[in-house]
Amino acid sequence: MSRLFFGLEVPDEIKQKLLQLQAPVSGARWQTGAQLHITLLFLGSVEQSNAAEVCAAARDLPMCGFELEIAGLGCFGQPHQPRHLWAGVQPLAAISELREALTVRMAALGFTPDARPFCPHVTVSRFGKRPGSVEALLANHHDAVFGHYTVTEFVLFESSPGEHGSAYGVVERFRLTNPSPATKD
Repeated sequence: MSRLFFGLEVPDEIKQKLLQLQAPVSGARWQTGAQLHITLLFLGSVEQSNAAEVCAAARDLPMCGFELEIAGLGCFGQPHQPRHLWAGVQPLAAISELREALTVRMAALGFTPDARPFCPHVTVSRFGKRPGSVEALLANHHDAVFGHYTVTEFVLFESSPGEHGSAYGVVERFRLTNPSPATKD
């Protein structure tokens, strides 16, 4: 079985800016450059025999590429006791449309999407027990812009547990294509 999820890669220039946020905060497990991504849809454990079906269903989505901005910091949990520190993603419309299209296709294969509202972000740090405060980081970087880029593809990732957190391998890349124009007679 493989743990699979759909996501977006983050360009190296933006990763470098996000890695510079690392500060001595108690309990912080800072993500490496290889771990920085945007999760679109988590599938969970998938039998190897079903992975090809997942890939086939994700191909040829009739969507155009779109622009994204990685900006601002936020956290899940309270700033004085965070669970995750993240960089925000804007605008939400196109990325939400992509997630919805994937959700529909994966539901046809029997996958149930997470019931929580979709909140696209790049996880910068995870926190264990006894986390330190990120209030100063949030105050200093609440309006920071880490970069803009054009999304031209999405990825099916495999997540493997490791000594320093999960490692993510690319199973397949999927190009975003323009919707087919109506044919004229």
